[in-house]
Amino acid sequence: MPDSNSPNSTTAPTREIGNWIASFDGSELGAIPIRWAKHCLLDWLGVTLAGTKDPLVDILVDDAIFSGESGQAPILGRDTRTTQSFAAMINGAASHALDYDDVNKRLHGHPTVPVLPALLAIAEQNGASGRDLLEAFCVGYEVECLIGEMMGLAHYDHGWHATATIGTFGAAAGASRLLGLDANQASMAIGIAGTQAAGLKSMFGTMCKPLHAGKAAMNGLMAARWAGRGFTSRNDVLECLQGFGLTQSTEFTPLLIRPDAKALYAVEQNLFKYHAACYLIHSSIEAANSLRDKYEFTPADIETINTHVAPGHQSVCDITEPKTGLEVKFSIRHCIAMALSGLDTSDDNAYTDEIASRDDLKALRRKVDVDATALNNRYAAKLYIKLINGLELSTTADVGLPATDLDAQEARLVDKFTRLATPVIGQGRAVTAVKLVRDLENQDNIVTLFKAVE
Repeated sequence: MPDSNSPNSTTAPTREIGNWIASFDGSELGAIPIRWAKHCLLDWLGVTLAGTKDPLVDILVDDAIFSGESGQAPILGRDTRTTQSFAAMINGAASHALDYDDVNKRLHGHPTVPVLPALLAIAEQNGASGRDLLEAFCVGYEVECLIGEMMGLAHYDHGWHATATIGTFGAAAGASRLLGLDANQASMAIGIAGTQAAGLKSMFGTMCKPLHAGKAAMNGLMAARWAGRGFTSRNDVLECLQGFGLTQSTEFTPLLIRPDAKALYAVEQNLFKYHAACYLIHSSIEAANSLRDKYEFTPADIETINTHVAPGHQSVCDITEPKTGLEVKFSIRHCIAMALSGLDTSDDNAYTDEIASRDDLKALRRKVDVDATALNNRYAAKLYIKLINGLELSTTADVGLPATDLDAQEARLVDKFTRLATPVIGQGRAVTAVKLVRDLENQDNIVTLFKAVE
């Protein structure tokens, strides 16, 4: 095991996480982290409802029905119910289908899509209150971000999709909390999750990327349920020889969970997406919008475009010649072209096969040069544009900073949710869902919320 001089290091992170899951006092969660959790839930509901119309969800639902996976757990936006495990998988895949869901830098991935589907799959049948759900979500979120920090960027940069791999632990931790597992059972659930964790970045741009989130939710949920029934695993899966940490990262450093009780919760470091593309592209989009709005040039005026970003972009979001709408979401060049052409990159309906093949956008994206060695900040971008008249423009954007104005954040999220959910469930139910989420911690159960979004 790698040595660490940090006072926050430990030799038994798996067991300590299990102890923390079982002993955590939910009353310690003040109004601010609970509000952040509700923001995550509202955002997740919106992207999931919109994602249920994706063809990959049709395939998964049809297969569940064909396989006879009937049950009582709801599939959002479908008026269909199935088993807890399949509901977690399908809702998880739907919520990541648009790649419009939230991000956390400590996880190096998408934190909500593996955790919430697992919790919602069991919450209604277990009679969980709104507060129970929010506390369990904060627990799962905290654990996956801690493990993401332990693994370092080496895990993600080597080709593992952290949303899938580390998200499995988050789902298991949250489900363990909601199911009331004791410390030993929770440690076993982490172990069971660790041996199921999988997901390759090479699948970005295919249906398998959103499937990663669904499988993480499903596998984490099953890990907690099985551990509750006495299924065994290693209770040191993170740190043991040939365990998760040492086999999947060259930077693994075992860390204590919340050594500073006054520190922000991980959920308070959440980053929301306001463009329906890979988050690493967002700063370049913001910079493009800023320059276009300020100088009012047209695509015909542009001679060259150069975006300076951090290493890693080219292996994640630099599909140079996207052929499908899904591939466009991972093409920094095409997204910059869309922004500079005045297209609404917040509208998921803008990412179509037709957009990928538009001649004007193809011509403009071929003027974009991506320098992926220029910055150290993974989430920032500096954009340079040279116009045909010789004018040289530049600006910097950084979407890696969590919001400080929660009222403004909530307003943006309500707008995003309403745009995504209304076509699926109607305006009246969308308004009802927003009201229910805002007051969720005071609700005895979540049945009413389910009825609004099914």
